[in-house]
Amino acid sequence: MTTVAIIVAAGRGTRAGGGLPKQWRPLNGRPVVAHTLEAFRGLRRILVIHPDDRPLAEPLGVELVEGAGSRAGSVLAALRALEGQDVTRVLIHDAARPLVPRAVIDRVVAALDGAVGAAPALTVTDALWRGAAHVTGTEDRTALWRAQTPQGFRFDAILAAHLAHPGGAADDVEVARAAGLDVVIVEGDDSNMKVTWPADFARAEAMLKGRNMDIRMGNGYDVHRFGAGDHVWLCGVKVPHGRGLQGHSDADVGMHALTDAIYGALAEGDIGQHFPPSDMKWKGAESHIFLRHAAERMRARGFRLSNCDVTLICERPKIGPHAEAMRAALADILGVDPGIVSVKATTSERLGFTGREEGIAAVATALLVSA
Repeated sequence: MTTVAIIVAAGRGTRAGGGLPKQWRPLNGRPVVAHTLEAFRGLRRILVIHPDDRPLAEPLGVELVEGAGSRAGSVLAALRALEGQDVTRVLIHDAARPLVPRAVIDRVVAALDGAVGAAPALTVTDALWRGAAHVTGTEDRTALWRAQTPQGFRFDAILAAHLAHPGGAADDVEVARAAGLDVVIVEGDDSNMKVTWPADFARAEAMLKGRNMDIRMGNGYDVHRFGAGDHVWLCGVKVPHGRGLQGHSDADVGMHALTDAIYGALAEGDIGQHFPPSDMKWKGAESHIFLRHAAERMRARGFRLSNCDVTLICERPKIGPHAEAMRAALADILGVDPGIVSVKATTSERLGFTGREEGIAAVATALLVSA
């Protein structure tokens, strides 16, 4: 079966203000209708437009049909354009509902396997009043629903219903019912709001920001062996010890693991790719250079650090007395609050190279979120 999504965008939408019809106003940097079309990606999409809006619509790269002076007339124009194309089902959706979840679309499509029509809705939970400036009465909300789109139908049935309808219907379900078609209700979604008033844009922006948040997690692991020396650098703190750690830089194993965790979350490789050990200018470099670079890349990519966790694995030196200073040092380098930085330690119970005190290992995790 072939399913086509008809996106109705021929109205003028003057109640939303802003000069342009609401479907062409920007929402999170793109026209409202661009978000709506995105929700139906993977389906054939027909965009019904006002003739004046063609220059705005053509860059969207979808099929265009010019609508009529009413919503019902615009839908009929799209249906007529699809005649003879072996279309079996259509989903008719308001362009002003840009946040429709894919799950709602899928529920409508699934319902059409056993029904001639299906539409999403939400039960009415608020009290209903009659009146103007004053309450004059109440209404029973039992069996009342808030209608949403997309409203889905078998193609031949809804085309015949529109051809027979005199016009003036509120939506396609009304047209279908006037023709005697049975329409089943599927579960809608609160996020499937219709942008109608100026304040709706701010609400939709906030919902889009939450929906589109990019969350990245990265892990880092590093090891350095002990050698001659009287201190080790761990997480930016100089810790007295009978031996030092060997490495191309200052061998700060904790900071290296955290740096790699951030690079990993960004899918930008590791320290060795950004600061090759074959380049002698990094010989003996202080590791805060690497961590600052990773933090700069993070911000440049539009992310912020949600939290990070570093675990140092060694028998000695003891990390506990220095952990708070390490947290503060890492937070300062990263430019974040120490409250989102964790530094802790564990031993390996005298097992392996760390248990034999041949070196120190570190593991780190960083969680990045889009700013």
